[in-house]
Amino acid sequence: MTKTQTISTTAAGPEASASTAQFLTPVVLGLQALAVNGKQAHWNVRGTNFIAIHELLDGVVTHAQDFADLAAERIVALGLPIDARVSTVAEKTKATAVPAGFTQWQDIIVAVVTDMDAVIADVQAAIDGLDETDLTSQDAAIAIKAGLEKDRWFLTAHLAA
Repeated sequence: MTKTQTISTTAAGPEASASTAQFLTPVVLGLQALAVNGKQAHWNVRGTNFIAIHELLDGVVTHAQDFADLAAERIVALGLPIDARVSTVAEKTKATAVPAGFTQWQDIIVAVVTDMDAVIADVQAAIDGLDETDLTSQDAAIAIKAGLEKDRWFLTAHLAA
């Protein structure tokens, strides 16, 4: 006779998993939106600082995708699904500041930073909310915030007088 053993997919309890999903889902959705809108900005930036901003935006997009993956995989590792389909991202995220067409580099930076600030606010809410329930997930959120703030700094440095 074969013996079957069921192993839980996570050591965290259902309350911790639900709390993590509650706080990290808006982060995943915001980061997915930032990645899409960052690429839009990348394609349509214009002006004297074109190449620097064009290349920098590629980094912002890559980082946003990596951070979204980190947060989403944390939710899934705790046994819950994540819905980050395009329709869900569009429905759940705030309107983007990134314009649809060609835009001067200064205005693109302001728009992308505005979008980043919305995501950073969600990440901060996750950091605060996870303090009592899931310190491992909080560590992931802290790492995401540090990365976003670094990318934000690189963008805003172009606007310094």
